Amino acid sequence: MPLLITWLINTLALLALPYLMRSVSFDSFGAALIAALLLGIVNTLIRPILLLLTLPATLLTLGLFIFIINGLMFWLVSHLVDGFHVASFWSAVGGAILYSIVSWALSTLLLKKS
Repeated sequence: MPLLITWLINTLALLALPYLMRSVSFDSFGAALIAALLLGIVNTLIRPILLLLTLPATLLTLGLFIFIINGLMFWLVSHLVDGFHVASFWSAVGGAILYSIVSWALSTLLLKKS
């Protein structure tokens, strides 16, 4: 059940992005559900491998290269999901940052531990 709630929170965070950025859009709620699911899968499976392979660049940039990797994962998902549109790579970087902030805020508000 907590996994389903987290998925729905991430979907809501994705649905908030078009209101914060014009360069990110969705055609439907279903596209947002699929994009949130695929973002979770990509971040679980592919992102750790990329982080390991780009460790020298990440160390050289004092961790700022992770923003590029997050944007790359966001951009990849936008190309894989029909109905999820991101205008450019730099829009994907900005979208990934905003998505992380909104997702964190919603999780903090909705998943309070007593």
